[in-house]
Amino acid sequence: MNKMIMVEAKLFLREPGGPIFAILLPLALLLGLGSTSGLREPIPELGGERLIDTQFPSMMVLLSVVTMALTLLPGTLVTYRENGVLRRLSTTPIRPVRLLVAQVVNNLATAVVATVLLIVLGGVVLGSASPKNVLAFTGVFVLGTASMFGLGLLIAAVAPSAKTAPAIGSLLMFPLLYISGMWTPRETMPEILQRIGDFLPMAPFGDALRATWAGHAPQPLHLAVMAATVLITGVAASRLFRWE
Repeated sequence: MNKMIMVEAKLFLREPGGPIFAILLPLALLLGLGSTSGLREPIPELGGERLIDTQFPSMMVLLSVVTMALTLLPGTLVTYRENGVLRRLSTTPIRPVRLLVAQVVNNLATAVVATVLLIVLGGVVLGSASPKNVLAFTGVFVLGTASMFGLGLLIAAVAPSAKTAPAIGSLLMFPLLYISGMWTPRETMPEILQRIGDFLPMAPFGDALRATWAGHAPQPLHLAVMAATVLITGVAASRLFRWE
């Protein structure tokens, strides 16, 4: 298993711009936009918190995870299926499921690297706050990332081709990012959008990241939605996934 992970890691890093993009884009946005005055001013609607301390960094973590989960992961798996890699693996002692595990591990490792860089460089360069509830933040990160990867595996299960897999992921990603508060804090959105977002997997992930970043406990509803997403997408992906 370790050898499979290492082989997939080498192939993963050779992807033209994929993993690097998922790390550098959120980091560039954080460092580039984080110096603007608007992000450093207290926001009354957010209880006086500064966007640079909780909202903006947590959204950049969300962006990094979502980019890998909804575009890179399904694109790679569908490409393997199209090229017959999964079919050939099924005839060897190396079962295709090991490939899935290796892909998830490598994407998770990349998400961890991106998150650590966002926290460290945001604090050093911009003076932004680090997560105050580290244990809860870590738990939310793992659960939320699992829910996003579940969506990615479901896309890989139903996408008809390697070209359409990232497209399907992008069609899901951008509306869900908007309703999760990527560009506008959720507290400033109309009430109906806030309530809809509460029951979609991405907004609870973003809200729980921000809450634990500020030292608060995540809402039970948000944890339940993420856990339900892991269960539902996991079951659906396992039943619909095709190895060839």
